[in-house]
Amino acid sequence: MTAGRVIGYLPQDRPPFGALVSLGFQHVLTMFPATVLVAILTKFDVGVTLFTSGLATIVAVVGSGGRIPLYYGGSFAYIAPVVAVVGASWGGHRVAQVGIVATGLVNILAGLIIQRVGKQALDRVLPPAITGSVAIVIGVALAKAALDMASQNWTIALLTLVATVLFSVYLRGKGLLGMLPVLLGAAVGYLVSLAAGLVDFKPVLEAPLFAMPKFQFPAFTAPGAWQAVLAIAPIAIATIPESTAHLYQISLYIDKLADELGRPRLEVKRLIGLNLVLDGLSDMINGFFGASSGTNYGENNSLMAITRNYSTPVLAAAGVIAMALGFVAKLSALISTLPIFVTGGLAIYLFGVIAMQGVALMQEEKVDLFDPRQLAIGAIILVIGLGGAAMEGGNIPIWGMKLPSIATAAVVGILLNLVFLAFDRRSAGARPGAHAEPAVEAHD
Repeated sequence: MTAGRVIGYLPQDRPPFGALVSLGFQHVLTMFPATVLVAILTKFDVGVTLFTSGLATIVAVVGSGGRIPLYYGGSFAYIAPVVAVVGASWGGHRVAQVGIVATGLVNILAGLIIQRVGKQALDRVLPPAITGSVAIVIGVALAKAALDMASQNWTIALLTLVATVLFSVYLRGKGLLGMLPVLLGAAVGYLVSLAAGLVDFKPVLEAPLFAMPKFQFPAFTAPGAWQAVLAIAPIAIATIPESTAHLYQISLYIDKLADELGRPRLEVKRLIGLNLVLDGLSDMINGFFGASSGTNYGENNSLMAITRNYSTPVLAAAGVIAMALGFVAKLSALISTLPIFVTGGLAIYLFGVIAMQGVALMQEEKVDLFDPRQLAIGAIILVIGLGGAAMEGGNIPIWGMKLPSIATAAVVGILLNLVFLAFDRRSAGARPGAHAEPAVEAHD
């Protein structure tokens, strides 16, 4: 697509077939390491995870009418509660899937509310002090799991960690390689493990070339289903702002390209409510078929910004490729040969990044931690979330119940914020000449 010397594709542009396939494959390559790592860490089937990643992306493209160019992959934010539910005596993968489906409903509800009342109103209920603090808890709560995996072979785990960090720092901005520090770090750890004779290829030799992914459906009637919902679904509180930020980020780049091409601005950031509804559909697809919760990927956003390719037909092509890869059984078997200590080395970095993103969110939104309200909200979320995560099963024993720590921390933070809002509104109403706040205009 050109206007003078400007080259790029806007969301509804369709490249020639050869470019469509190659650019689609590049999207798959970009999402592949993180999405597969989520499957490995949660012990969901890799083939199903790839399939649902592609299907969710296609559904999002169609659902947005080709207006929102986002790719969907596995989310790290949900790893801690999903792993806890899978490992619980009352849990398992099919029980965890109930919580994942419920996560989709939370996202859809949030999207519909935003379409109705506008984002500013929702931000009052879920301010950055809550979402940022919950993100910190999610990342730090995973710390022990990362070290447990790495402890299987500290030498290779630390080598993997150092390589990944160096790649992420010194290859940044170096084209496609700069987009793949996790894949390159995993490759270093894998090759060292291979040289040390620590990789077992027997599963690869025994696996057929093609096979049906191991689809499984949620156990809605299981005794632990409601516990899974309470443990997993509230994590959407932390991922909603992340998804919103991704949409705003890509909207800026799309409009910049539209200006250069002399075409009308699309302003896809106005579709924030629809975007969250599509996020919810992604989670429901994952939960129904047997994969962990998903999210739209910042990595693929960065890829689009570098290549100036925002074509949704390309994203649909990437979805088809990912779905097809889900049926390649030998690929799934090969991925399963990645030693757990290599995964542990990657996890030390990746889980820490989740926590740091919570800090970055609060910095970006200029959260005033000298304000006693914001300080109280963040402090209580951190102590309940992290203290509870250190207890048996990540649950807080209280009044004869066992409450999931991260979800409990998020709910307490929301309730405390609502108390502050009620007192602030009452105080404002009591002042002479006080006026009610104007209604926030919905933008979808």
